[in-house]
Amino acid sequence: MQHLSILFVADPTIHRLNAQYRGKDKPTDVLSFSQLEGESGGVMPSSLGDVVISVDTARRQAREYGVTHRRETLRLLVHGILHLCGFDHENVPLRRVREMQRMEDYLFERAAHAADRW
Repeated sequence: MQHLSILFVADPTIHRLNAQYRGKDKPTDVLSFSQLEGESGGVMPSSLGDVVISVDTARRQAREYGVTHRRETLRLLVHGILHLCGFDHENVPLRRVREMQRMEDYLFERAAHAADRW
């Protein structure tokens, strides 16, 4: 069984993390930190990793995309989990970008449908 940590933060916190770990001096919507990769990868094999979501950015994007804050946050969570599973959309061939987009759409729709029934 894999465990997952989800952290909801404000823009200043995700800005700091984005600058520290990705060298990008700006806030972002979601960051993923794998526990299976990097120098200490595999130390906690039962932990898939951490997904950090900016509540502020999710709220702005929800308004921009015309969706609810809840749906946008769910989309960001799915996106972050896909990164932890090895999917990427930066510095990869276009076919890999499309593969991640298709998987994100598929998983998001399944999760949103399940969430709507609660």
